[in-house]
Amino acid sequence: MTDEDPRVQMWAPVCGAVAALLAPHAEVILHDARRDRVLRVWNPLSRRATGDPSLLGELRRLDPTGDGVYGPYEKLLPDGRRLSSVSAVLRDPDGRPSAVLCVNLDRTPLDQAATLLAAFAAPTAPRPEPLFEQDWTDRVHQIVGTYVRAHGRPAERLTRDDRLAVLAELDEAGVFAVRRAVPVVAAALRISRSTLYALLSDLRRTPS
Repeated sequence: MTDEDPRVQMWAPVCGAVAALLAPHAEVILHDARRDRVLRVWNPLSRRATGDPSLLGELRRLDPTGDGVYGPYEKLLPDGRRLSSVSAVLRDPDGRPSAVLCVNLDRTPLDQAATLLAAFAAPTAPRPEPLFEQDWTDRVHQIVGTYVRAHGRPAERLTRDDRLAVLAELDEAGVFAVRRAVPVVAAALRISRSTLYALLSDLRRTPS
């Protein structure tokens, strides 16, 4: 069971490519399916080495997810790190299991990133309105942004009726009493000033 083993020669480029792509977070192990021994390890994480017992009996108790592929399933390292693992049975020309390729991905960076993102997404305190009472530009962004999020369409894809609804809310909030409001509202809605004036004219001609 050396690098001269024909299975190592055949599969080393594949194993090396996977290890290089996911380095340094993934371990790739090629097992001898017949003798239940490790043929070779790329980027070792689990301290396994060539010639160690493979202990692949676990695969026989797993349901393949397709064409001899098992996983992803979870494993743990002694230091508590979680791994996402996937194993593929490689067969010889006669269809008999010849080798098993296992990829163990260290989830630590993913878990840390998820924790960080969850912290940023944590519930926030109510907005302190007194800080924004005089900030009419923030009021414009708040009203337009709330409508966009509620309807799942970017501002440039809002329909005429959508824009009229937003303008009605802005008008009710007193935004257009501010002399410089029109260019700010037009920019927020991604429309020209002339279009905005036309919409405002239609809005104010329409009975409530």
